[in-house]
Order: sequence, then structure tokens, then C-alpha cells
Amino acid sequence: MLTRIFSGQPISILSSMTQTVVDLLALWEVMENKVVAAIGPQSSGIGHLISHVANELHVPLLSFAATDPTLSSLQYPYFLRTTQNDYFQMNAVADFVSYCRWREVVAVFVDDEYGRNGISVLGDALAKKRAKISYKAAFRPGADNSSISDLLVSVNLMESRVFVVHVNPDSGLNVFSVAKSLGMMESGYVWIATDWLLTALDSVEPLDPKTMDLLQGVVAFRHYTPESNEKRRFKARWKHLRTKESSGGDDDGFNSYAMYAYDTVWLVARALDVFFTQGNTVTFSSDPNLNQTNGTNIKFSALSVFNEGERFLQVIHEMNYTGLTGKIQFDPEKNRINPAYDVVNINSRGPHRVGYWSNHTGFSVESPETFYSKPPNTSAEHQRLNDIIWPGGVTKKTPRGWVFPDNGEPLKIGVPNRVSYQNYASKDDNQLGVKGYCIDIFEAAVQLLPYPVPRTYILYGDGKRNPSYDNLVNEVAANNFDVAVGDITIVTNRTKFVDFTQPFMESGLVVVAPVKGAKSSPWSFLKPFTVEMWAVTGLLFLFVGAIIWILEHRFNEEFRGPPRRQIITVFWFSFSTMFFSQRENTVSTLGRFVLLIWLFVVLIINSSYTASLTSILTVQQLTSRIEGMDSLIISNEPIGVQDGTFAYKYLVNELNIAPSRIIPLKNEEEYLSALQLGPRGGGVAAIVDELPYIKALLSNSNCQFRTVGQEFTRTGWGFAFQRDSPLAVDMSTAILQLSEEGKLEKIRKKWLTYSHECSVQIADTENYQLSVQSFWGLFLICGIVWFIALTLFCWKVFWQCQRLRPEEESDEVRASEVASSSRSGRSLRAGSFKDLIKVVDQREVEIKEMLKHKSSKKLKASQSSAETP
Repeated sequence: MLTRIFSGQPISILSSMTQTVVDLLALWEVMENKVVAAIGPQSSGIGHLISHVANELHVPLLSFAATDPTLSSLQYPYFLRTTQNDYFQMNAVADFVSYCRWREVVAVFVDDEYGRNGISVLGDALAKKRAKISYKAAFRPGADNSSISDLLVSVNLMESRVFVVHVNPDSGLNVFSVAKSLGMMESGYVWIATDWLLTALDSVEPLDPKTMDLLQGVVAFRHYTPESNEKRRFKARWKHLRTKESSGGDDDGFNSYAMYAYDTVWLVARALDVFFTQGNTVTFSSDPNLNQTNGTNIKFSALSVFNEGERFLQVIHEMNYTGLTGKIQFDPEKNRINPAYDVVNINSRGPHRVGYWSNHTGFSVESPETFYSKPPNTSAEHQRLNDIIWPGGVTKKTPRGWVFPDNGEPLKIGVPNRVSYQNYASKDDNQLGVKGYCIDIFEAAVQLLPYPVPRTYILYGDGKRNPSYDNLVNEVAANNFDVAVGDITIVTNRTKFVDFTQPFMESGLVVVAPVKGAKSSPWSFLKPFTVEMWAVTGLLFLFVGAIIWILEHRFNEEFRGPPRRQIITVFWFSFSTMFFSQRENTVSTLGRFVLLIWLFVVLIINSSYTASLTSILTVQQLTSRIEGMDSLIISNEPIGVQDGTFAYKYLVNELNIAPSRIIPLKNEEEYLSALQLGPRGGGVAAIVDELPYIKALLSNSNCQFRTVGQEFTRTGWGFAFQRDSPLAVDMSTAILQLSEEGKLEKIRKKWLTYSHECSVQIADTENYQLSVQSFWGLFLICGIVWFIALTLFCWKVFWQCQRLRPEEESDEVRASEVASSSRSGRSLRAGSFKDLIKVVDQREVEIKEMLKHKSSKKLKASQSSAETP
């Protein structure tokens, strides 16, 4: 017999040392015979030992049950796994944790190669999803209920309520039995089991109702095997065989490993057929390394090396066909292609499939093979599972997955012990021990959480100067505080170590400098308009005067006369429309229409000018020699910052300001003193600080100072939590709710209402100046109206000019004109232009008389020609 099946004992016996020895002796007995392939074992632990022997003898070892991810092809080149690698199952579990938005899990596993290596892979998979294993709860193989109970009691004191159980079937149900007795199968808990659970349940039919009640709400994974006619026929034959053998017993069920074992046997048989078809032979030889051990009592020389083992392994690896478990094909790492799992939820009626997982599409409610013809897509928006019944019968809402630890320790909250601006956060003698704007917001948000939060506030700092906020955040990252509450600015460097909530106040750095009143200028009346606006307005006044002259010259005697008089009239009429005091009346229809539109434009310009000039003259004008952050950087003068804030590092690291120029200031008194002294008196030229502090400073200084320039950073204040803390997400939701309900504004008015409300920034006269951009739409309308009026006027003039030309001329005159035109083409064009100018310069009444006279003359000529025959 060329192929030997070595399976050891059933899956229920895996970890006993005695059994391991028995299995090794059985292996030895098998390997003494010349074999070309071995099928088994059913234990990952024994698989490591047997793989060494298979490597030495070049015998392909095919296992349908050893799922340990560390049984890799690199270390064991002759090991071939015909089932799915637990690497993919642990990735499926990690995807499920991410799908439910959990951040931490507790791993409960058996302390052997199978358990340890599987959980190690799970930790790596969770890290890719920004989650982690908060605690690894391991128990020895074959542990009794007392040991399991002690272990579960300890993990129940922790924060996470998501448990991943990766054990052997012999002790797995004991874990749930003990958890049930400890009240850990109630609402709020989450239990995820790997494929061992459904392997055990599928092996027994019918299912015990007590077991189903024990496992209610558990989510488990199972190897996915596609439905097929072959699979259904095999199940029917299996059931008939088991019924005959057990005489109608209750163990006629079978699990997925039975089908993997069936496919493994046929895989070896098919591979042997291909192997011999290719003309290969089977030969064996002795191993020189084994012959050197003849001094021992063990007969190593009885073992033979399969010379064609590498070629036969290659044939197996290249097999490609469809079996009971689906497509049987291997990737370069000797794993089955298209790994997939059923996602099963256990309720009172038994296991119920809620979806599938595959490394091709992630979670779906359709079978994986329907997606293999499409491109891979594991994006979050395409993940879907049916409704799950959680422990305690919860169906509508996914469990939160964590609670506050039951170890008696409340949430440790670090609060900056401020010296300045104590209305934000400071020490107090009340029950909390602290008070302030930030404290009230945190307390209001906690009250909105659907669970109690035991907490204690701990002051951070000596009370003599403001503490370093960077150090406070580092204390949270170092697990000395659970959360930091205060006026903590959210900056990039801090987000690398902690998680911040939604900002509850907007902030940003601004520059504060001394200001003085600006002297009144005798040219203030020119400030409402920019230079470009003045120039465009003047040109438009002249242009409209010229257009009115063109349109009125033929109709209105006031627009006729000597050239000097007409030029003066144009200028006078143009600028007199600014005050609506033009004395000349418009007569023509086009002239009146143009003037009507222009007067409307003048009305708008006059009103805007008046409003802008009023604002400039009434608003207090303040000036400062520091115009903003750019001028402050160039000045090389000292700059004041608040002690303990991030402004110091920002100026040094981001703006490259020399540290020697930056002076830390402890409180508001030092702020005011430094600004009043100035750089020459030992003070500072300006102060750089966050906007909320500056509003308080300006109010307390009776508006003696102002901010200059624009706010040059955009940040906010938030509460700092430890990395991946689930409480941070809930607190962010609570802060948003406070904002929507208007409670944030009420808290702000309680703590941040000042006696003097100052305009924060210096009012710049340029902000009140009007430019061409403010009126370009109005000017466009004027231009269109003027173009239409001039077009109609020109068309009328050309029409009249054509009407006034003689229609009948003698042949001699025409011949003379042709001859003269050949001699000088310019004389004709000059004559036509002169005629046109004459028509334009003549009065409209005269033109009409000429046209009337020509029409009557033409009529008489036609009558006389009719009487001549």
C-alpha cells in the first residue's frame, strides 16, 4: 500500500502528552513501510512533529484538520494543508470586530500550538483594523471547570465585553457552561467562536435543546463548502451508513472536516494517477543521516527516503479540480484558493447562517462564488450581514462591546491646575474638586451617556504656573490618566499618542499688539472709492456726456452752436448729472432712455459713496506698527506667549522663530505689563495666543489692545482619551448633542461673559472702500444700453443718408464719376463721408423737409412720365 492514512485519535483528544507519544509510535510504525504520502494528522500540535519526519523522508504530508497558521511551507516544505488556514479565519474574525465597530477583544484560548499561534495571528489582523486584544486568557489543555471559572472571573473584571473563544471541542462547551453560571451570557456580552464550535455541533444530531439555550447569541464561523449534487449525495450516503452502524443513534451528523478528509483521499489518488501517467516511477533509498544513529536502540535504518517525493509533491500542488469542498487548487504558499467561511448565529432553534465571509469580498449575504467573477471589493460600504440575535435576546442594537471595569477603579481624569484664565479649569472646594467651563461641558456630556461613568478628578500641576499641556497629554498616553479634561488644543503631534473628542470650542492663534488712534486725514473724502473706481467713474461721466451730445445734437438747440460751446456743454452736462442738476433738457427718445439709466446708476453710486464715507468717519481708526504675523517675524522683537501652551513650539518649529525671542508669560498681569512696557522697556512687541484667551485679555484691559492681522491657525479644544478608547466616541456624540440642543452656548454664557465686549480686530479703512468689482454688473447694464442706443442712431443716420442721394443721374455724370473714381478712389470715399457728416450735423427737421421735398419731386416726375405717351 503506497499511501498510508495516519490520523491519530479523534479531534476530541489533542493535547495529552501520552497521546502524543502514542501517535508518534504509530507514525513510526507506518513510516517503516515504504510510503509515498501520508494523510493526517488531525492535530496541529502533532503536525509540527510529524512534519519534521516527512521533510526528512521526502514524503508529502496532507492534513485536512491541522489549521495552525505556523505550519508554513517555508519551514515544512512537504506539509500540504487541504483545509483552510486559520490565518484566513482570524482575518474573518478581525473583519467582524471591525464591522461591529469594536476596538478591543479578550481572547480565550487553549494554551497549545493551535491556540497560541491562532491568537497571535488574530492580534496581527486586529492591529490592521485599529483594534487590539486587550487581554489573552489562556488555560491549559484539559483544564477543569474550576480553572476555567477562575479565568473567566478575572476577565469579567476588565473593560472589554467581546470574547473570542479559540479552543478545542473537548473543553469548548465547558467555557460557555461556566460563563452561563457566572452571568456572562446576558445582554451586553459578545461571544465569538472559531470553527471548533460548529465542528462539534455538526457532529451531533439531533441538537440538544439545553446546548442551544447555553449558546444562544453566540456568533461562530464555519468552513464554507458550496452546495452541489455531489455534496448532497455524499451526505445521504453518510447518513445511511451512520444510521446502519449506530442503529439509529444520535451521532449520525458530520462536519466539514469529513468532507475535507474525503477530498484529501481523492486528491492523493488523482495525483498518483497523474504521477504514473507522466511516466514517473517510485523508488526509495536509505538516508545516510539516519544510518549514523544506529548506536541507539531505535531502528532508524528501517526508514527509507522517497526519491521522487519532490516531484510527487509538485504534482499534488498543481492539481486543479472540483471536490465536495469546492475548488481544489493551491496558491504558491500551498494554501487552498478562495478561502471562505459561514457566519453563523446560534439561537434557541439552533445555528442560523447570517452571511458569508471571503477574502474576495468580505461579508455578504450571497454565497461567495457569485462574486469570484467580479473584481475584489472589501470596502466598508459593501459589507453586509443579516440581523444577529445577541446574548440576552438583543436584536435591534449591536452591543457596545465594553463597560467600565468592575475592578473598583473609577475613571482617572487629569485636570490642568491653571494659574491664569481660571474660568476654564481650576481647583475648587466643591464635591468634584474642580470647576470651570471645560469641567461643566465634560459633566454635561457624561450625563448624556446611556451608562454610568465612575470618575475622579486629579489636578495636574503645582499651582504656581500653568502646567505643560504636552506633558499632560503624555501622562494620558502613559496610562497615568484615563482622560485629560481642560482647555486642551487639538494639534497634530498630540493626536499621534491620544484620541481627542469632537471639539467643543473653536480656537486659533492670533497676534495682540498695542494700538493708538489714527490721525484724521484731510483726504478722507477720497477713501470711500479705490483709485480704480475713481478713474472708471470719471471716464463714465465723460462717456455718457458724449453719448447724450451725439443723440441730442440733431434735435436739441442746447447741444448746438460753436465747437467751444458744445465741448463745454458736454463737460457741464456730464458732471452735473452727479447731483441731478443738469439744466439741459433731453428731447430725443434715445437720449432720454440713456439718461434715465445713467441717473439710476448715479443714484446707486452716490448712495454707496455716502454710506462708505459715513462708516470711515464714524468708526474709530486705530493703528499699530505690527500689522500681523509676517511683520512680527521680520521685526526680530520679543514675542510673548502663554506659559504651558503649544504656541511656543509652534513658533519655534513651524515659523522658525528663534527661541531667544519668545518670552513665556504666566498670567494676565504679566501680559498687560509686557505689552505696556514694549520691547524697549523690557516687555514684548506683541503676544501670540489662542483666541479664547485673547477675548478675555482684551476685556480685562478695557480694550486697550487689539489683534492685528488674521487668525493664522485653525484648531479647537477637545478632551484627550487614551488611544482607541471607546469612551472617546461616545463622548464626541454627546458633545454634538449638546451643541445641537444649545447647551454648549448656555455653558459658554455662564463662564465666558465679559463686562467689556471689545471688537477683537483693528478696523481697516480698506474694508470700507468700494472697488469696481462692486459695480461691474451695473456698469455692464449701462454699456449694453449705450451700445443699443448708438446702434439705432447710426442705423437711422445711414438710412437717411441713402434716402437723400439722387437716384437718377445722366449717363455723362455717371461716366464722369467712374472716370474720376478710377483716377482717385479717395475722392469718392471723402465725398461720401462728407455727405454723412452733413447729414449728422443737420437738424432733424431739415432732414425731414429734404426727404419730404424729394418724395414730392419724385411723385411729380412719375406723373409727368405717365402723361407723355
